[in-house]
Amino acid sequence: MEPASPTAAAPLLPPPDASTEPTPERRHSVADRADTRLAREAHVGQRPGTLTIREGSLTPRLFLISYDENSCQEHEYDNYQELLTYFHGHPELRHWIDVRGYNDLELMQQIMADFELHPLQMEDVLGDYQRAKVDVFGDNRLFLVSRMTEFTQLLEIDDDQLSIFTGPNYVLTFQDDYVDCLDTVRQRIRSGFSQIKRKPPLYLAYALTDVVLDQYYPTMAAIGDYIEKLEDRILQDRPDRRVLGRILRMKKDIIRFRRFVYPEREKVAEILRMPDEIVPEEMKVYFRDCYDHAIQALDLAESYRESVTSLVELFMSNQSNRMNEVMKVLTIISSIFIPLSFVVGLYGMNFQRENPDGSINHLNMPELYEPWGYPVLLVVLAAIVIFQLVYFYRKGWLTNR
Repeated sequence: MEPASPTAAAPLLPPPDASTEPTPERRHSVADRADTRLAREAHVGQRPGTLTIREGSLTPRLFLISYDENSCQEHEYDNYQELLTYFHGHPELRHWIDVRGYNDLELMQQIMADFELHPLQMEDVLGDYQRAKVDVFGDNRLFLVSRMTEFTQLLEIDDDQLSIFTGPNYVLTFQDDYVDCLDTVRQRIRSGFSQIKRKPPLYLAYALTDVVLDQYYPTMAAIGDYIEKLEDRILQDRPDRRVLGRILRMKKDIIRFRRFVYPEREKVAEILRMPDEIVPEEMKVYFRDCYDHAIQALDLAESYRESVTSLVELFMSNQSNRMNEVMKVLTIISSIFIPLSFVVGLYGMNFQRENPDGSINHLNMPELYEPWGYPVLLVVLAAIVIFQLVYFYRKGWLTNR
């Protein structure tokens, strides 16, 4: 059976719409990543190289972009054998085989056998939660793992694993989501003046790695904007404990993001140390640029981690200042009533004016029996309050001076 004509194919996928929230068909949530880790723990002790499919994985979709310096053909195949027939029938072209979704163990095993992939490498692919790394296998072919990131509208960092295998005339990629950040690479291949068309397949692997690293910057920019909003919320409003929860969650996400970037830097550094027969010197120039991008992303992650730590300190300082304001008001009120309580308590003492023998003791509060004693006492109390308020105002205790 001949495959459908790839020249009449439509574009692979529309670009992701950032205005819509992630759905199970488009993007896996962070909870799904937690499920992945739990799934790995459930298979502890299995024989190395055992292939298992994570529950909830998407149905595989097979995409093929075949190109040379003058042409580009792309198609989505429903049948793997049709894709393989076209691939083997055009050895003069370079091919990018893109597998999205893992939920077909038989297909994964077939791809592993056809492209001579090691079971341990395929296990890493299906595990879907590997740190960034690079391995050499076969005839100086490379196996690269990267982690694509995105700051979602749920205010959390979402990530997906991109697995890349290089070959003499192809690049084979695996990912478990239908939507990714690689559309810019596809557009470059479709254009007529792309270096990807003129370079060996290893250059396409570099381009994919570079786009993944470039995607870190909008992710970090979104994190930076959110940090500024949290800071404004702390300074302008009266934040509650939920704001502190958001800050701590953001700190956790930034630490998690740093765990993505740091291995990426080490991966590129290892590529730069490989001998020229594996990675030619002309390709190392491009990977050095990737290394610079990884260093910059790591610096940003460190900077934002310090910023979030400062936000925690700012929140606690703000809470302390609010508590100090409350204590200040209570202290002023107490200071006003202390002399009043003293005066009232003084005149509340029960000293008898008449002695037992009937004589008058003129020293026992004679003012209590004056006709204007009570009004005079009220005036004295008011004068004490006014004097204290004026004194506090001049000291700046009633204002923010």
